[in-house]
Amino acid sequence: MNGAAALLHALEREGVEIVFGHPGGAIMPTYDALYDSPIKHVLVRHEQAGAHAADAYYRASGRVGVCLATSGPGATNLVTGLATAYMDSSAVVAITGNVPMSLIGTDAFQEADVYGITLPITKHNYLVKHVNDIPRVVREAFYIAASGRPGPVLIDIPKDVQQAPFTGSFEVALDLPGYKPTTVGHAKQLRRAAEAIRAAKRPVMMVGGGGQAAAAEIMAFAERTGVPVITTLMGLGAYPAGAENALGMPGMHGTVTANRAITHCDLIIGAGLRFDDRVTGNLKRFAPNATVVHIDIDPAEISKLVRAHVPVVGDLRDVLPRLGELLEPLNIPEWWTQLSEWKGRYPERFKKDKPLVSQEVIQMFREATGGNCVVTTEVGQHQMFAARLFPTNRPRTWITSGGLGTMGFGLPAAIGAAFARPGEQVVCVAGDGSVQMNIQELATIYKHQLPIIVAICNNGMLGMVRQWQEMFHAQRYSEVYLADSNPDFAKLAEAYGLDGYNIFDRETAAQLIPEVLAKGKPAVMNFVVYEAEKVFPMVPAGAGVDEMLIGDQEPEDLTPQQVAATEVTAAELVAADPSLERAPEGEKEPA
Repeated sequence: MNGAAALLHALEREGVEIVFGHPGGAIMPTYDALYDSPIKHVLVRHEQAGAHAADAYYRASGRVGVCLATSGPGATNLVTGLATAYMDSSAVVAITGNVPMSLIGTDAFQEADVYGITLPITKHNYLVKHVNDIPRVVREAFYIAASGRPGPVLIDIPKDVQQAPFTGSFEVALDLPGYKPTTVGHAKQLRRAAEAIRAAKRPVMMVGGGGQAAAAEIMAFAERTGVPVITTLMGLGAYPAGAENALGMPGMHGTVTANRAITHCDLIIGAGLRFDDRVTGNLKRFAPNATVVHIDIDPAEISKLVRAHVPVVGDLRDVLPRLGELLEPLNIPEWWTQLSEWKGRYPERFKKDKPLVSQEVIQMFREATGGNCVVTTEVGQHQMFAARLFPTNRPRTWITSGGLGTMGFGLPAAIGAAFARPGEQVVCVAGDGSVQMNIQELATIYKHQLPIIVAICNNGMLGMVRQWQEMFHAQRYSEVYLADSNPDFAKLAEAYGLDGYNIFDRETAAQLIPEVLAKGKPAVMNFVVYEAEKVFPMVPAGAGVDEMLIGDQEPEDLTPQQVAATEVTAAELVAADPSLERAPEGEKEPA
């Protein structure tokens, strides 16, 4: 066999069943070998979409996603997808062809230094210079991508290496002396964490994207301790949104209850999250009186932004069961009384005094599916509305671009999720701006007849940009208007062979959503919605989560003055109980 055949055999040995990609000159030997391979190939219409599909395949299944691209523009088209996967800790192996070894560095046709270009946005990458290295490189790439904190790995293989005769062995041993992820939490740190949790009067647990792989352990820990649970945008689904202990999503567009709980808590258990700026807001105002127990598999995230008083490096699947064994149910009735009061006063609500709005469309999909589907999103207002109103109840069923905020992610992500979870309904919540960035992938959906509903919340605007311009830029609406040049999305869907619907009112929406879902066929549903709808609550840039603008979430029976009168500030809490001052910094985790 040649190097290309060796590559595919190595992929088969890793259990790869499906790859997403697009052929070209420098990767053509691999595509020739693919002709005889049992590995299924999904032809995307753009390499960026292949990277997003592979990313979502991992998120939805827990199995490493694989994408292929040719050299030059094919490889550089992967960059946004790899950066997205890197920011959101997704295990992806991207394989690119390159020009022959003798031409590297000569500005040959379709040459690009993808090895150098992707160094900052991959967990590791390889340039394979000898054909017999292929099995070792593939073995290492999959191990690095999936172990520790997951992330993307790139393998760049020159064309002549793919064509060279393979004379090596597939029996390779892993030998990575510089790479040893810590998965087992230190016993002393677990004892310190347990002591801090037992002493807390107002604790919360914040679950991030790392919780998707440890949902059972998170549920067991929450049930054992009775701790209130906040799930970040990336953590949605890791703990059921409808569970009794759930407080919702924190941060810039988080729930009132979650943000107030963070502001007034005296302890945070951070589980598998990196305290992103969209979660914390102004760091100086974030959880000012809380002792922080930070559990993460990546030691680089510990105290990077929020100082950890009790750092615990390890896998949540190891740490949480052991930590739970050290704890009894928490006795925090007064805290739960306060949290319940906030939850009752500030349920998810939105105003229906306008024409059809995005929020009621998304709520209709939640009601029609019961949340028992896979949700992918594009990026924008609809993403935040979906996070609030369409969270899923199972891990690995909420898929969105969090860290990079990549417009164009949701549609190809729906494709990857559909292949990862065959037979399950997938709903892609999109905006009319972001959906057009990879809309060519409707062809891929049609070709494979994937059960994907693309729900476009079409306000004729770049909605999130418009909201910021209205609120913070004196209503100077610069380059956000789309309605004068948007396509007829229903006709566009039909041109791709899919069912298409244009929907203008809530009565038609309420009728069609369950009908279209019941068909089990791919479709594009274009909902023309109110253009000036805004996402609330909202924490302005530079503000703390205690300074959120509540907007539509304000109780209709209370004036702003009455609401302000019921607030208890963190400073007032400390004044009443000086013991609530932030604990001194703890010692670093032992080596």
